[in-house]
Amino acid sequence: MAGTLGRLYSGTGAFDVVGRRRIWYSLSGLLVVVCLASILLRGFNLGIDFEGGTRVQLPAQGAAGPITTQQAERVFTDTVGQPPESVQTVGTGSAASILIRSATLDTRTSFVLKKALYEQLRPLGTAGRPSEQAISDSAVSATWGGEISRQALIALLVFLGLVSVFLGVYFEPRMALAALIALVHDVLVTAGIYSLIGFEVTPASVIGLLTILGFSLYDTVVVFDKVQENTRGLLGLTRRTYAEAANLAVNQTLMRSINTSLIAVLPVVGLLVVGVGLLGVGTLKDLALVQMIGIMAGAMSSIFLATPLMVDLTMRRPAYQQQAERVAQRREKLARKTAATSEREGETLREGPRGDPTTPAGDALASAGMPTKVGKTASAGRRRGHSAGKSSRPSGKAGRSSGR
Repeated sequence: MAGTLGRLYSGTGAFDVVGRRRIWYSLSGLLVVVCLASILLRGFNLGIDFEGGTRVQLPAQGAAGPITTQQAERVFTDTVGQPPESVQTVGTGSAASILIRSATLDTRTSFVLKKALYEQLRPLGTAGRPSEQAISDSAVSATWGGEISRQALIALLVFLGLVSVFLGVYFEPRMALAALIALVHDVLVTAGIYSLIGFEVTPASVIGLLTILGFSLYDTVVVFDKVQENTRGLLGLTRRTYAEAANLAVNQTLMRSINTSLIAVLPVVGLLVVGVGLLGVGTLKDLALVQMIGIMAGAMSSIFLATPLMVDLTMRRPAYQQQAERVAQRREKLARKTAATSEREGETLREGPRGDPTTPAGDALASAGMPTKVGKTASAGRRRGHSAGKSSRPSGKAGRSSGR
């Protein structure tokens, strides 16, 4: 664990993100296919603001005690003849209320429903006494939700257009294309998860979806800026390829991306806790849900999708392909040179100078009890033997008998 954290903080390129891009492509593609299938087959759980309907709200405190959602749902079903779309508690304490959402009710049905809720549940008004005026109803037209959807789509298209121009000018067109693909990926994944889980889509959800696009783009721009810094003048060098320089940039910004995502998630979690735990289900909850999903999707795409896509788009250019070939040739030449040097050193170590006791051959002679230096010693021995031969052989005069 300590080694992994050390590599994360050092940013030395230990994590091969770009080299394993086929794995990330497969996972991202599978996730997008599942999300698209859910969107097309299941659709979205559209709220009343998009489909239209009637909203009835009453205090959660009655004359007989707290009013539960089950009690309100039972009264609605018995009066209208069909269950409501949703019954939820909104707010806490004295501000808590029951919110009932249903299909559009006519004026007469709404009047009968309000009367039944008052008679059976006796909700308390502001004066602390049961009051029929404490029960309110409102009709929501689907036209308003459609207008919100149309304006959100226009805002999204304008945002994508401006982002394309900015990235194309600040970076390069290939970087802009990779960033836009990652951005579309984030939108599809967020919308698909909403469809899969069945979260209710409200105007707050649409607003939250637009806000996460900025976060996703910010994280991608940070990584791309580091890639541009690492690859400046790369075509004239043979130290590393474009893919390796981009992978180094991802590693150098990896810890920053993680920390930024965690810090961004903390206030979103706070919104979620306040929206659900304190104020009940409402706008804050819808806003926090889409932002949490979008932040996580944006962080993943900026690391595992945007940069690998940019590398693939860049490596289609002949100049970068030739530079990668020069890097490979240089490394192959260095490898051959290193291997030849190692082989020569190995042969020298195995053979060594003859008779050297520090070499393996000298060690073998010494261990066998044989003299390790034979050159001068042998010559000296021959000289001594020659001298000895002369002294032991009698001379002509001394060795012969006189004959007398």
